[in-house]
Amino acid sequence: MIDRRLLLCDSRRSLSRRALLGGLAATGSALALGGCAGLGATGARFDASSLSADPTLLVITTRKPVSGGRTKPWFGPERATSMTVARARLVAPDESRLSLASVGLGNWRLDRIEPVSADAGDLAAQAGGGDVLIYVHGFKQTFETAVLDAAHLSDGIRFRGRTMAFSWPSKAGLFDYAYDRDSAMWSRDDFERVLSALVSAPGGGRVHIVAHSMGTMLTLESLRQLYGRYGDTVTSKIGAVVFAAPDIDMDVFSSAIQRIGPLAGKITVIAATNDRALALSGQIAGGMTRVGAAEKAAIARLGVRVVDASQEGWGIINHDLFLSNAEVQRVIRRSIDGTTA
Repeated sequence: MIDRRLLLCDSRRSLSRRALLGGLAATGSALALGGCAGLGATGARFDASSLSADPTLLVITTRKPVSGGRTKPWFGPERATSMTVARARLVAPDESRLSLASVGLGNWRLDRIEPVSADAGDLAAQAGGGDVLIYVHGFKQTFETAVLDAAHLSDGIRFRGRTMAFSWPSKAGLFDYAYDRDSAMWSRDDFERVLSALVSAPGGGRVHIVAHSMGTMLTLESLRQLYGRYGDTVTSKIGAVVFAAPDIDMDVFSSAIQRIGPLAGKITVIAATNDRALALSGQIAGGMTRVGAAEKAAIARLGVRVVDASQEGWGIINHDLFLSNAEVQRVIRRSIDGTTA
């Protein structure tokens, strides 16, 4: 169970766009509290993120470009005939004393997208060496929200290295679950190409993956294909694999992790039995429990590490805790560092 003592203080500094909309009243309560312990209370102090110094991340997308990918919305919900690599130029939150960011309400902004003349094989060179963090978004996301969530996550965990976002075609509509699910699975070969390029590059660092919701299914399938190609030799190149609120059938998950060898030991599942989005997904799937909403013991029996965040959600949905909760973000950081959460 995650220690709740740091929640109220740090949540005000790590609120996401969606968590803000879903829990404004709770935010007011948190802001009224003073004297909370900081990161030092747990003996963990993280340096500034690489993104704060260079607010640019790489984006790999299987979405069809809009207007050549140079004007908003840049990439739409349709499936492209080929994968695109681009740089996302961001504007960091204003951290001045009187800014919204100073009370946890600031957020990243997407300034422009610059397509890069590169394919998957050039990704290692684009990353510039060192560790890489790849964020894979979930259901009901636009290209822009996916990029901004990647920035929010990377900065929130103070990641030191190049951040990438893999954005697959989502219609970003509440009633487009089937289209999104099929689009995620349709993108698995391209995501495997991305992973293959990174792990096979000489001199590259580790590849860390944080996948959310429906994006975990895409990630798991791509890892299965990657392991089928490289076997155990890929193990040292894959770092932490964090599945945040995974929208995957328990039986499908169990079957897949048995086919990825030691990569299964890299996986950390962040689950919450009160995740109402996954409860609805389970109903759509014929009453089959999703991994991210299952009991901790049931998930742990499958041989992966599990963090039960059920007591950390103060919102209505509790599906985006990896963005809205400082302690959950701390778990992700410690997974990347290879220490015990």
